[in-house]
Amino acid sequence: MGGNMAYRREKQQEISKFQIILKLFVDIAIVAGMAAFFSISLGEKFTVVGYSMEKSLTNGEEALINKLIYHFKQPERFDIVVFCPKEEKDKRYVKRIIGLPGETIQIISGRVYINGEILEEPIETEKMLNAGLAQEPITLGENEYFLLGDNRNNSEDSRYESVGNVKIDNIVGKLWLRVTTLNDIGWIE
Repeated sequence: MGGNMAYRREKQQEISKFQIILKLFVDIAIVAGMAAFFSISLGEKFTVVGYSMEKSLTNGEEALINKLIYHFKQPERFDIVVFCPKEEKDKRYVKRIIGLPGETIQIISGRVYINGEILEEPIETEKMLNAGLAQEPITLGENEYFLLGDNRNNSEDSRYESVGNVKIDNIVGKLWLRVTTLNDIGWIE
C-alpha cells in the first residue's frame, strides 16, 4: 500500500509540473497576443511624407496611428488623421479634420467658414490662396469629413477633386504619438 501512495504522489508531482509549464505557455501566449493586438491597433508607425502639415508635423517625422479610437467615438474637429483618399487604399495622407458630417464648409477670402461662421482654429495658419472646391459651399454628407493640411498653401486636401470629402471608412486612424527619436517622443495635438 505504501508503494501505491508513493506512486500517486509521484504522478501528482508530474501533473503539477505539467500544469505549471502549461500555464506558463498559456500566459506567454496571452501576453504575446495582447502585445500584438495593441501594436497593430495603437502602434502602427506612419512616416509623414511632404510638407502639408508643417508646423505640426514635418517631412520624415514618424508617429503612431491609433486605429482603434474611431470604433468607440466619432472623429472630432482638429484631430490629425491618416486616411486613404477616395478608393486609393495604397496611398495614405495625413491631414487635420476641419468639417464634420452635416456641416457646410466654404472658404471665403482665404479663411474657413462653417455654417456661415468663421472657424477659430487652435493653430496659426496662413490665408489660403486657392479655395478650390470650397469656393462654393460644400455640405458634408453623413459620415463625411472635410480635411485640410496645416500648411494650407502647400497641401492636397479636401479642397481638391483628388481628395474631396473623406468618408469615415477611409480614415485609418488618429495620429497620437510622435516617435521619430527618443528626444522627440511626445503627444500630437
